[in-house]
Amino acid sequence: MERLGFIMNVKRWIAIIAVIVLLFVSVGFRFISSFTSMLLSNTFEVVDEVEEYIIEDGSSTEKIVVLNLEGVIQDLGGGGLFSAGYDHREFLQKIEKAGEDPNVKGLILQVDSPGGGVTESAEIHKKLIELQEEYDTPYYVSMGDMAASGGYYVAAPADKIFALPTTITGSIGVIMESMNFAGLAEDFGITFNTIKSGKHKDIMSANREMTDEEKEILQDIVDEMYDEFVQIIVDGRGMDEAYVRDIADGRIYSGNQAVENELVDEIGDLEEVIEAFKEDYELDQAMVVEYGQYIGGFNMFVSKLDALLSGKEQDISNVIQLIRESDKPRAMYLY
Repeated sequence: MERLGFIMNVKRWIAIIAVIVLLFVSVGFRFISSFTSMLLSNTFEVVDEVEEYIIEDGSSTEKIVVLNLEGVIQDLGGGGLFSAGYDHREFLQKIEKAGEDPNVKGLILQVDSPGGGVTESAEIHKKLIELQEEYDTPYYVSMGDMAASGGYYVAAPADKIFALPTTITGSIGVIMESMNFAGLAEDFGITFNTIKSGKHKDIMSANREMTDEEKEILQDIVDEMYDEFVQIIVDGRGMDEAYVRDIADGRIYSGNQAVENELVDEIGDLEEVIEAFKEDYELDQAMVVEYGQYIGGFNMFVSKLDALLSGKEQDISNVIQLIRESDKPRAMYLY
């Protein structure tokens, strides 16, 4: 036991030293980045535009935008290694950009996602509803390999949904999980000291069993979020609530099964979705573009410099965030 205590103390000091070093490195990167941005801000014109890649050439006054939603829908902040697959804030900005551009006549949301956070999925849904109602811009959905849970949540209000025969979709519901290693800790003689302000403050703690009362509290929250999910489908697809609840039991569907169950309108790939959109809205001469990343004169220069100087800082921040959230219970629309 003395040897175990010695090893634990050594590890603790190593962790403390590592955090101190990372803190100094982080502050240094932030200072250099901020100073450089301030120094050059008067030299370059500030431009904030989205890269547009032409998929099909046509009239620039009639554009159909393809917007890719790939990966887990989770807001981990912009920049750095962990946001390479999906940048939540930038994605929301792209939807706004499509709505504000008077030349954009429609949007095709290409979804390849297992879903993600309840809040993030709701934010995307809200932006897409604004696109339809405030800007009178229709949007179709083209499902890729997967458009499950939160991936279906954001697709539900679409004017038309397409899937591949092999698409995995559905998984309609909410999940909340946490680990419980109390038994393992007991085997090793580890005890926990918890001081809390109320009996439920450590609800879903990993170091003790959950009480029946706590399970009921969390189940009520999950049920409330599930009801919201069901209503999104009822409103978006114009379906009967009882029927939606019957098929929305968490199971997954293939693309063909989703069509049979009225969750998807048609089978088709992106090319067929584009052709259908052009035909439905009489946009034969429309230019089809795909939104890339944000670019600009000063912004592009600073973003590249910032990525060089503070990229590691952002990655460190994301690692810390992931560690903090790894054992934190969170409701998810996730398959």
